Amino acid sequence: MKISVSILNLKEKNRIKEIELHRPDYIHIDVMDGIFVDNISCLYNDIKNYLNDYNYDVHLMVDDVKKYIDEFKLINPKYITFHVETNNVDDNINYLKKLGIKVGLAINPNTDIKLLLPYLDKIDLVLVMSVQAGYGGQEFIMDSIDRINTLYKYRIKNNLSYKISVDGGINDKTIKYVENADIVVSGSYVINNSDIDSALNVLRGV
Repeated sequence: MKISVSILNLKEKNRIKEIELHRPDYIHIDVMDGIFVDNISCLYNDIKNYLNDYNYDVHLMVDDVKKYIDEFKLINPKYITFHVETNNVDDNINYLKKLGIKVGLAINPNTDIKLLLPYLDKIDLVLVMSVQAGYGGQEFIMDSIDRINTLYKYRIKNNLSYKISVDGGINDKTIKYVENADIVVSGSYVINNSDIDSALNVLRGV
């Protein structure tokens, strides 16, 4: 299981270089536009000077997806993930593919998982939101376990290759619920831990 450490707000951006020294598999950058979600966070011009050459996993919680793709493509991210609840999903998938960026599709807890089905053979990653998008520090929603397991079984049955990532409320207590995920996104549990290496090792099962 790979670990992506979430940078949710501008206060945390000052710690990106510090977090990178602990070598998580990815840095997960939560981008919010104040439209798709209420909060505004980690806009490109606010965060670009804090980013280095690393495996960035950019999560766009935005309404105008292409605009933000055009900004964050400049940091050469490993993944750019946007929400299935937005418009022009096919167009944005194709645009990311043309740019050579791996495509992630996120889904909120209250969205029917069947909405993902037309896209699962076209994308590289599914991001299962185990909290409501847009806010940090929420508790893990237990219904997310069934959603992860459904996507896991569907991937096997249909011989697909997308990765399953889970985002929200991941810590030393909830990590046991997401064994079928390939990537876990954790913010507060890692960043607020006095021993970041220990926190990462707990999530990895070391």
